[in-house]
Amino acid sequence: MTSTFGQLYRITTFGESHGGGVGVVIDGCPPGIPVSVDEVGRFLARRRPGQSSMTSSRQEEDVPECLSGLEDGLTLGTPLMLMVRNRDIKRSDYNDLRDVYRPSHADFTTEAKFGLRSSSGGGRASARETIGRVAGAAVAEQLLRFLIPELKVLAWVDSVGEVSASPQNPDLLTREMLDGSLLRCPDPVARIRMEELILDAKRKGDTVGGCIRGACLGVPPGLGEPVFDKLEADLAKGMMSLPAARAFEIGSGFQAALMKGSEHNDPFCFVDGRIRTVTNHSGGIQGGISNGEAILFRVAFKAVSTLFIRQDTVNKKGESRALLPEGGRHDPCVLPRAVPIVEAMALLVLTDHLLRQMVMKGARRRDVGF
Repeated sequence: MTSTFGQLYRITTFGESHGGGVGVVIDGCPPGIPVSVDEVGRFLARRRPGQSSMTSSRQEEDVPECLSGLEDGLTLGTPLMLMVRNRDIKRSDYNDLRDVYRPSHADFTTEAKFGLRSSSGGGRASARETIGRVAGAAVAEQLLRFLIPELKVLAWVDSVGEVSASPQNPDLLTREMLDGSLLRCPDPVARIRMEELILDAKRKGDTVGGCIRGACLGVPPGLGEPVFDKLEADLAKGMMSLPAARAFEIGSGFQAALMKGSEHNDPFCFVDGRIRTVTNHSGGIQGGISNGEAILFRVAFKAVSTLFIRQDTVNKKGESRALLPEGGRHDPCVLPRAVPIVEAMALLVLTDHLLRQMVMKGARRRDVGF
């Protein structure tokens, strides 16, 4: 079983949802990079539970501890380990579920693979595992800021159920602006309808899904590989590894299948001393390599599988059972807390490919003009 992501900037996440703690070991971060653990904590606070009535009521402070790899605020170049301790654990909520397979959860498949599973909270399949990803990305963002200050990664809620936000210009968005609403949707009109939809599903014991859009701005041309490690392929792998993710598209995405080549091609032009494209149907990536335009993508998330209404299932003996959880704390919609996690995966992919490009070009720190 592997829990490692990345080639040069590698993260290995660890821990179970209801174990002693969760975290990450970061390997490949260059030495001498200023890193603030407090900033890691601020990034983690954006994904923690208990933020509103639209998220899980589990109360976790999610304060990171650095066990290695930092000294006097600078990376040592050695493995950097960050850990968050689990405090609000309620294993008793899962006493009646030990021998039952919850519909659309990882209970059955995990046992099919390993022969056993964590008895509470979903174990490694829980969204709590993403704490390690976000902590690793918070360090990656500080590394990127040191190397390419103008680079910016943002994500926002684009739709919930059948309610969609109006198109947004990512150049006009900021993380502070998006975090200003509990739902992290920049469209105030659509946001009201989305919140009503989520709370209505919660009242009924049900859940709802939706989509998150992401934008990577200020990415230099040249990141990515032309064959198997295409930049969009690694982004897709990262996003599709997230709990509840069901689809990924880059640029025009599925709409590209409906467009003629003459409609989809992005003509080149020369603006302000550099080569640009007039349109951006490619989503900032061509031939698997960034072209310097905004990298635009979208990720679809299914509705949360844990419901507080009756569901039919079977136990380990194959006997029919009616499932109606009496306890448990779960999000009626993953989208508000998934926004920083989507940003995290984009940051991890970009950091890894930046370091790979620097190695190929023999670049050093701020010498990243490629």
